[in-house]
Amino acid sequence: MGDRLRVVIAEDNYLVREGTRRLLEDSGEVEVLAAVGDATDLRDAVRRLKPDAVLTDIRMPPGHHMEGIEAAHAIRAEHPGIGVAVLSQHTDESYAFALLRNGTAGLAYLLKDRLGDLEDLVRALREVARGGSVIDPAVVEALVGRRTRTTDSTLAALTTRELDVLREMAQGKTNTGIEQALHLSSSTVEKHVNAIFGKLGLADEPVHRRVAAVLAFLRLPNDR
Repeated sequence: MGDRLRVVIAEDNYLVREGTRRLLEDSGEVEVLAAVGDATDLRDAVRRLKPDAVLTDIRMPPGHHMEGIEAAHAIRAEHPGIGVAVLSQHTDESYAFALLRNGTAGLAYLLKDRLGDLEDLVRALREVARGGSVIDPAVVEALVGRRTRTTDSTLAALTTRELDVLREMAQGKTNTGIEQALHLSSSTVEKHVNAIFGKLGLADEPVHRRVAAVLAFLRLPNDR
């Protein structure tokens, strides 16, 4: 990946699409290879241009349902080195579940109404291009809130501070990032992370425990 991030945009609204293109190009950090209006053209552009990352709306023609999410899964399956950031108007957790059902690597779920800073968008695109993940804090809050209201949820075993740490992990932050966000020492963060792994039954997993911890609450069925 070069200094400038190579991106393909998919958005059916012309003004939004071209406005997003202009903003990203004006940042000087992004080269927009193509800006298309539906999922079919998106997948074609990805195959031809091999971008570092894709920025896509959820709802696009012809069905205006979850075409962006379906395209994200297809792109990640066919081109695992390409990250996909999905822009959504919905905090409804069902959309986040649909996007993250196979794992969080290389994926971002961002809320349009909360993207007021271009740097945040560019940072999210770079994160997914590196294989990381970004989930809007409002979506994580909704997910955690529903789970913690359920008394027999696995997450009910976590303390309030451990849930705070888990929210930060879901945003793709490292231990250092969590220390800065929550104003905690490195030893305290490490203690909470180990407690989360232990309570979620991940203590003996050799790798990807952070992803597994996030998925532990993303994948819990709604009736639990």
